[in-house]
Amino acid sequence: MEMNDRPIALILGGSSGLGAATARKLGKEGYDLVIVHRDRKADMMEIDGFFDQVRKEGAECHSFNSDATAPVKQQKLWAEIKNAIKNRQIKVLIHSIAKGNLKPMTGSAASLTDQDIQLTIQAMATSLFDWVKLIADDGFFDGDARVFAFTSEGSGKAWPGYAAVSAAKATLEALVRSMALEFAPMGIKANCIQAGVTDTKSFRMIPEYEKLMGMALERNPNNRLTTPEDVANVVYLLTLPEASWITGTVIKVDGGESLQ
Repeated sequence: MEMNDRPIALILGGSSGLGAATARKLGKEGYDLVIVHRDRKADMMEIDGFFDQVRKEGAECHSFNSDATAPVKQQKLWAEIKNAIKNRQIKVLIHSIAKGNLKPMTGSAASLTDQDIQLTIQAMATSLFDWVKLIADDGFFDGDARVFAFTSEGSGKAWPGYAAVSAAKATLEALVRSMALEFAPMGIKANCIQAGVTDTKSFRMIPEYEKLMGMALERNPNNRLTTPEDVANVVYLLTLPEASWITGTVIKVDGGESLQ
């Protein structure tokens, strides 16, 4: 396959965790990549090493260290991405942004506020709609495009300190359902992936995450946690032509963890 004939995957939040694993999987399976991430300079040596490895494995990879969640920056960032990919279209859009407030609702001076909730919902949910609309309005989606967002079991369950993220995940699922309906005439399919408990940097920021890991291991009939590669494999499967009739749903990738 000629390099400029390869499909393009745009990954929002692709420098670690589920986003990075998905980037690497799609790169190996013939995709060129545009990765947007927000990382500190102190972490960039490791992250640039990851991008270099992706390139060595055969993918063209454009990376942008910028905040994809800020509406004021999205237009500028999208213009830079279009310049990088020229007239090529986006086949796959992945939303893997983990940016939110993990605060208790009561009991301390640093408890959750309305602004905390709104900022979390913007970053982890409505920013996906912002990007889908930007790309669609400019006509840069492939005629059989796939949009994926990562949700969690917390969209319907409560955990101390998780209220803002839980609200964001529930909002994300609702938006994906509506996007699957309203963008269908453009050929866009949109789905949420509900991963089981996965040991990532963002997961370790959840209060008492060790308890969640222990509970997940007890519940999972396969006696292990979900890995980022498990999730990336399913995302790839859902990009295939045979999956073109799957849209507007939440797909569990948890090895049976949520069964009990």
